[in-house]
Amino acid sequence: MAPGFPLVLTTGVEVEVFEDGPGLILILTPGLPSRLRNRIRERLRELGATVSVVEGGARQYLEVFGDGPYLDTLSIDSWKGVERMIAVGTPAPHAAPQSPPEPATLHVGDLEIGPGELVVAAGPCAIEEEERTFRIADSVAAMGVQLFRGGAFKPRSSPYAFGGLGSEGLRILAEVKKRTGLKIITEVLDPRAIEEVSEVADIFQVGSRNMQNFSLLRELGHVDRPVFIKRGFSATIEELLLSAEYVLTSGNAQVILCERGIRSAAADRNVILDLGTVIDLKRRTHLPVFVDPSHGGGKRQRVGPLARAAVAAGCDGLMIEVHDAPERALSDGQQALPLGEFKRLMEEIAVIRAAISPKGTSNLADDCLTTTGGD
Repeated sequence: MAPGFPLVLTTGVEVEVFEDGPGLILILTPGLPSRLRNRIRERLRELGATVSVVEGGARQYLEVFGDGPYLDTLSIDSWKGVERMIAVGTPAPHAAPQSPPEPATLHVGDLEIGPGELVVAAGPCAIEEEERTFRIADSVAAMGVQLFRGGAFKPRSSPYAFGGLGSEGLRILAEVKKRTGLKIITEVLDPRAIEEVSEVADIFQVGSRNMQNFSLLRELGHVDRPVFIKRGFSATIEELLLSAEYVLTSGNAQVILCERGIRSAAADRNVILDLGTVIDLKRRTHLPVFVDPSHGGGKRQRVGPLARAAVAAGCDGLMIEVHDAPERALSDGQQALPLGEFKRLMEEIAVIRAAISPKGTSNLADDCLTTTGGD
């Protein structure tokens, strides 16, 4: 068994917690009769747990080792004789292990996603028509983008809003890949659509509305390519990590997390980008972390400043909506950057990335580091 570390309870008792498996500490009711203590221990053993008793003066504590995330879901603190339950470890041991491994680097062909890299996914919110998509893809590829985003299937709040071209959108994305060499990230909405989307997608996107579509997440645990999970706009960080856990425990270790803004009555359009999430996730998980300043900002004038702040916060990548004529966009035109504005942003974030990189370098295209003054 691995060496333990001390955990001091609020009652002043110190217990030793072992790092080789999550567990629980149960604080029992003072003066609990031995027959009730034994009943609690027996119930825990029936659940497959190993139980040891810690004497604490007037009361006793139980150290419970076993399948911690499972035991934590059983409301053991509601059992008669249990005053309080303390979860030791993490409810998401694969996504956020107690001792996180080195940050993961994911490989999508020759594209690396992870520490030391800054990957920008750019493109329209939705694929609208072929020639426009080609113009946008050609332009962002020339600016150093390696990952093209575009929705063929779009979940919309209103059933009357443009929901994407479906299979025709996938065909256009396949042509973009052939034409430019860009990798493709696109959303999948339904487990039944995974096979069709997999013919085009290099990365499967799970949108914020589907972050807790557990059937979809489990199925994506069986695919052989990365899964990009956006945080739901009402979800906690813990819930995002548990969504990743569904994919990871189903067998797919290639997961990317994305902060895209959360609802807040204090924000215009009720959306606020939580950049503190980047810092928290980078401390808790080995998985790459992206930021979507387009949805997190909700308005074009916010996208650039939020993107620059996200890079400074240490994200591994950005997802940005770009359009050649935002005023004509069929989806989210108010937050899409025109091509010229996106080019300037690419130059700015390359400078920021180079400044904060340990080696003072950036993986973005050299063209992005050129300033108008030629310096």
